[in-house]
Amino acid sequence: MQVPAPFDYVRATSVAEALQLLERHGEEARLIAGGHSLLPMMKLRLARPDWIIDINDLDELRHVTVDGGLLRVGALTRHADLLDSEEVGRLFPIVHDAERVIADPVVRNRGTIGGSLAQADPAEDLTTVCDVLRAEVVVAGPAGERTVPMAEFHRGPYETACGQNELLVEVRFPVRAGQGSAYEKVERRVGDWAVAAAGAAVVLADDGTIAEAAVGLTALGLEGLATDAAAALVGQRPGEEAFAAAGRLAAEASAPVEDGRGPVDYKRHLADELTRRVMRTAVARAGALTAVPGG
Repeated sequence: MQVPAPFDYVRATSVAEALQLLERHGEEARLIAGGHSLLPMMKLRLARPDWIIDINDLDELRHVTVDGGLLRVGALTRHADLLDSEEVGRLFPIVHDAERVIADPVVRNRGTIGGSLAQADPAEDLTTVCDVLRAEVVVAGPAGERTVPMAEFHRGPYETACGQNELLVEVRFPVRAGQGSAYEKVERRVGDWAVAAAGAAVVLADDGTIAEAAVGLTALGLEGLATDAAAALVGQRPGEEAFAAAGRLAAEASAPVEDGRGPVDYKRHLADELTRRVMRTAVARAGALTAVPGG
């Protein structure tokens, strides 16, 4: 049976204390909330922290609120809480789409949005969701808080803009009237990592054309958004011709690798097909929100 290397454990009671502990123990410390990413890595000795800082008591980081045109989600908000929130589903149905296919109920009951984003796994679903929704993350550190766009937060596989002595405390989503969004995922079995997935967000103009669009892919080697696919949609009238063009460009922008989940050609086909599907759904959902709460 695989077990982690020995470590010391401390439970923080506030953000300030967590930051102090990170500062004190430096690179030898890791934070834990849900633990579904860190613990398996520790068992495989891929991570060998000397100190584990438990932040589960930081209730100040567990909230879902709409404030001034922003949906504000605390970093310790569980996946299950996001899925249960009617407000989240109404404002951003893409979040519910993704949460339904993240692992299983056991993981969703313990895993957090902050932990998912901070892990920066290329096959992680909420990264694509946050990318297409133009989310921002709030990072707390010794010098105070700073806001980082999602486009700048992830710097590569398992690497973020969050320093060793910093803590991700909140995710902020701008609420847009007339926006529609969707996410679809292909997996080998329920709860598995994605073979491929795609997310999209659109805003329709008064004349029914696409005013704004964003397309993202999961587990397909694309860093950031499929910008050419989105650019091809802007100004177009929604329909199969426009969706097909976006799908082809998304597939061209992808850079999948052959592995146990499938060959490259198959994954590029999925990038194309899934982009078309999420665009259809996102457009169908656009316009349901006619006013920005609290805006």
